[in-house]
Amino acid sequence: MLRKNVRNILKVGVCSVFASMVLGLSVGPAIAEKVLRVAPHADLKNLDPIWTTAYITRNHGYMVYDTLIAMDSNLMPQPQMLEGWKVSDDSLTYTFTLREGLAWHDGAPVTSADCIASIQRWSKRDGMGQKLAKFTESWTANNDKTFTLKLNEPYGLVLDSLGKISSNVPFMMPERLAKTDAFEAVPEVIGSGPFVFDKDGYIPGVKVTYRKNTNYKPRSEPASYAAGGKVVHFDTVEWLYIPDPATTMNALINDEIDFWETPSPDLVAGMEGNPDITIKVIDPLGTQGWLRPNHLNPPFDNAKARQALLHMVKQEDYLQAIIGDQKFWRTCAAYFMCDTPLDTDIGSGPLMNQDLDEARRLLKEGGYNGETLILMDPTDIPVLHGASLVTAQMLRKIGAKVEVQAMDWSPLPSRRAETKSIADGGWNIFHTYSTGADVASPIANIGISGGCVEEAWFGWPCDKMLEDLRDQFSRESDPAKQVEIGIALQKRAYEVVPYVNYGQWFQPTAYRSSLKGVLISPVPFFWNIEK
Repeated sequence: MLRKNVRNILKVGVCSVFASMVLGLSVGPAIAEKVLRVAPHADLKNLDPIWTTAYITRNHGYMVYDTLIAMDSNLMPQPQMLEGWKVSDDSLTYTFTLREGLAWHDGAPVTSADCIASIQRWSKRDGMGQKLAKFTESWTANNDKTFTLKLNEPYGLVLDSLGKISSNVPFMMPERLAKTDAFEAVPEVIGSGPFVFDKDGYIPGVKVTYRKNTNYKPRSEPASYAAGGKVVHFDTVEWLYIPDPATTMNALINDEIDFWETPSPDLVAGMEGNPDITIKVIDPLGTQGWLRPNHLNPPFDNAKARQALLHMVKQEDYLQAIIGDQKFWRTCAAYFMCDTPLDTDIGSGPLMNQDLDEARRLLKEGGYNGETLILMDPTDIPVLHGASLVTAQMLRKIGAKVEVQAMDWSPLPSRRAETKSIADGGWNIFHTYSTGADVASPIANIGISGGCVEEAWFGWPCDKMLEDLRDQFSRESDPAKQVEIGIALQKRAYEVVPYVNYGQWFQPTAYRSSLKGVLISPVPFFWNIEK
């Protein structure tokens, strides 16, 4: 009923006491407060950006927290919370120095101990963090402003790891919170970033409120991706969760929201001719769709059953269903994204040449005996819902029974973490997507890990060759040799099938044309924007 009321308010533009609560609209005298209203791609349920890889939580993380290092538009690591760093001649010792004047939202100064604890917690959950930890001999706080990393052997991805732009981002938090078990959520949202989380303005399923951190000291450099000066021009940013796309579109057209992160593809055409609305692809790296099988439960614990999925999928079917307009998508066989240094079609024949008869044969040889397959379907995210429906249809075509379990996205990150058998409430397949920033590197790409239940991402592929190749890649500094390793990785991935890539697309964003300074970036940032 609450959401229905929100939709009705937005449709008719009525100002009421309820609208004041949900939308931050004033029912009394005009208030000079500058508010940016955003329709995010999902409801924010998980507040700890280390505990989950969900992009909505990552975006929340960037509002509240800051990073030691940040990637600029050339994907080069730049100092952010750091004044800078020094590397020893043998490349085994990194000394980091914090900027002056950094403080947490509770007023306490940022210290080296805070940063070390934050890195150590992050490294227990993130693929790049796990790799960095394997090469780490020690972290030492020299004093409150400087700290040292000692490696057990040279590792060329130290700065890239600490500057990782997407999930899981190595956000810094106070030591008392960073000491929280990495597999439990932190009890409090305290960062040092450009916005302060307003816990009283957080209504799950409706609204998230962030206030400008008036004590934040932006860097002097121009904003570039996650790097540079995070200059905030609004007193408040509100995320308004509106699950109905048509209602969201009407709210944007009627100037009731300012920014729609992921407009439904079928509604984009209806807004393109409106001079008050700007439609723009702000993520130049694009997005890769993932069909993720559970490697723990039959039949996808068998490689032949997973290979059946390769023969089953036709990328064009998925991309037409979820995106529509071909100017926003392309077929792509590369595990590490097309138009990147590791772009290759090695091993991709089964994926790029659909063969349902072969899919049917491999599924049976892989041990499928007619059991019902559980497919989790986040119906509130159109691109994932559409992919789920296509997969369900194709599975039935190759002789599988499928139960499509509809749910909002918000409970799915918790559900996908379950390693239970199907009989005990487990799952077989879910769909997700990953930005190019997360996919282009074999170390950052969490989906390619073969680290088993202990280290792999949900779905838990278990393959020593994949992990050995990723280790080789992390040790190699020669770009040409990295390409060779990347080719070997993809060849092995098409044999093991950690996930099925169902295509590459470029998600447009819609916002009021009165907004200026919207950053081009793989992540939507809400600093630098003016109105």
